Amino acid sequence: MSRISVRGFAVASATAVTAVGSAVGVASGDEQKSDAKDGLEVVAADASLLVEIPTAEDAQLQTASLTQQAEAQSTVADSEARIAAQEAARLQAAADASAKKDAEEEAERQAQAEAEAAAAAAAAEEAANAPVQSSYTAAEVQAIAQSMVPADQYECFSAIVDHESGWDYTATNPTSGAYGLMQALPGDKMASAGADWRTNPATQIEWGLMYMDDRYGSPCGAWEFWQVNNWY
Repeated sequence: MSRISVRGFAVASATAVTAVGSAVGVASGDEQKSDAKDGLEVVAADASLLVEIPTAEDAQLQTASLTQQAEAQSTVADSEARIAAQEAARLQAAADASAKKDAEEEAERQAQAEAEAAAAAAAAEEAANAPVQSSYTAAEVQAIAQSMVPADQYECFSAIVDHESGWDYTATNPTSGAYGLMQALPGDKMASAGADWRTNPATQIEWGLMYMDDRYGSPCGAWEFWQVNNWY
């Protein structure tokens, strides 16, 4: 890179001034010699400073360097923005996939619950519409209960009935007057499930399910209470 230096110019100027000062000193005497000496010292002092003046080529190179730096910074910024956008898209896709999976699982659970409820309702309706018999064996009563009670609650329901009546739908407590499979007290409260509560095991089972669900949340909740208190 070439630069224009004024050192040579300063030295030349100092030489010229010295020459002129000498000539003047000869003509004018000691006073002018002194002046010429002072001027030479000033010029010599100034000549010790170098002044570098950038050329047009230097300015172009500096401009090109700044442009390259700006382009490099822009490239880095674009790359970082692209990476950030990709990461955001990945996180959003993962969140969407998780939400979709949760929604599908919830829909499946709801469909299963609805299917179980429909099956239970159909079984209850079938039992209710079954021809009324003059009498029922314990096995027949158990078969009716299995068609009406949810499968995951039947064991608990059966345990209560075993202890309360031994599956005798006409069982009567001689002391309290409790009646039926669940030993409802008084027995006529089962009329809320049907007027034939005395003779129809299906009506008694329907009432028993409603009672256990309302008071204990489920037959298994009622059975847990019964095991602690020997009543429910």
